[in-house]
Amino acid sequence: MVNILFICHGNICRSTMAEFYMKHIVNNAGLSDSIYIESSATSREEIGNDTHYGTKEKLDEMGIPYTRRKARQVTMEDYHNFDYLIIMDENNARNLKHIIGDDVDAKVYKAMSFVGESRDVKDPWYTGNFDETYDDISRSCDALLELIKARI
Repeated sequence: MVNILFICHGNICRSTMAEFYMKHIVNNAGLSDSIYIESSATSREEIGNDTHYGTKEKLDEMGIPYTRRKARQVTMEDYHNFDYLIIMDENNARNLKHIIGDDVDAKVYKAMSFVGESRDVKDPWYTGNFDETYDDISRSCDALLELIKARI
């Protein structure tokens, strides 16, 4: 089983979009029994809140199923339980380091690194641009799935 945790600031926009998109493409690939996917936040600001309405609207538009969920903060236990901890930006990297310390097992990846880019996935909470966020997330998740398929 490959375990993937998507991480953003509040766990209501980017990481949830990535979680549901990845679950969708993993299911379509027939790999749901081999790949487990969750998401979490580096902050405590949105704990208990459901996915942002803008994320839900974009997922609806793209035909990606989602379920009601509650935002949660990443834990040290997550670091031990997940194979991939995928962050969206440099702020996530700094904040995650305060929670888990150094990435001694080399499990933390920036989302866009899977498509050979070092830039951030912009936060639609601030930009309002859920289309751009979806484009980045879908590209990075598609590439991540291909990488994982080659390893399992």
